[in-house]
Amino acid sequence: MTAEASGETPPATRCGFVALIGAPNVGKSTLVNALVGAKVTIVSRKVQTTRALIRGIVIENNAQIILVDTPGIFLPKRRLDRAMVSTAWSGAHDADLVCVLLDAKTGIDEEAEAILTKAASVNHEKILVINKVDLVQREKLLALAQAANERMKFARTFMIAAISGDGVDDLRKTLSEMVPAGPFLYPEDQMSDAPMRQLAAEITREKIYQKLHQELPYQSTVETEKWEERKDKSVRIEQTIFVERESQRKIVLGKGGATIKSIGADSRKELMQILDVPVHLFLFVKVRENWGDDPDRYREMGLDFPRE
Repeated sequence: MTAEASGETPPATRCGFVALIGAPNVGKSTLVNALVGAKVTIVSRKVQTTRALIRGIVIENNAQIILVDTPGIFLPKRRLDRAMVSTAWSGAHDADLVCVLLDAKTGIDEEAEAILTKAASVNHEKILVINKVDLVQREKLLALAQAANERMKFARTFMIAAISGDGVDDLRKTLSEMVPAGPFLYPEDQMSDAPMRQLAAEITREKIYQKLHQELPYQSTVETEKWEERKDKSVRIEQTIFVERESQRKIVLGKGGATIKSIGADSRKELMQILDVPVHLFLFVKVRENWGDDPDRYREMGLDFPRE
């Protein structure tokens, strides 16, 4: 019997945006995936793999939590770097709550210090999340939590290990209680607002980093050019990997095309797991010189193009 049929008032829903702010490699993408319970953002050993505001959507009790996984905040040098940092802070200012993530092992280094200083200017309740606590002794964790809370006022402090899920349930429950009252903004069965074409491109980009994290710099991007749902329920996907120089194209292709085949096989396997249908994936590699200075590429990644 529903609450309406029994004459009871149904519980009021809550819904809000929660921004995750932190230095590169602090574990924001891993935390989003742990909170959602599915893979919605790429996770890489290389820093700076999250470029756009990819949201994970969590339903907890009567609340919908929309997670904004921002680019890691760092000292920007290139135009793309500046766009990513600007996007990160705009995500924090636009959210209802802000989770400031610290790496338990790294502690408050120069990057974390700068983030804490700037986060103090964000006029929302802030939650301190210390990640990777499984790697550090308890005494050091308590000292880190105290030092961070002395620098800025946090509503709550959580100690978690996102990779194993330790402490994540408690954080999810608290976020569901802290987001403001209001109707759900997304369908209940939707985990991310990133279109599947974009998610597919992100997955292939992750596989490139896993294979070539030492050889290939960040001047590469992936675009899903075609997405065809076929009568046999399979999906045909065509993607283009863009690099800036011919030498980079040869690295991605590999000897006899071995590297691109390996990247495609790994990406196809993960896409099949997510889509739960057969996937036919075709990868192409093209040189697009100075794509890092092309405003259209930034718009496709959900970033504002810095004019300077």
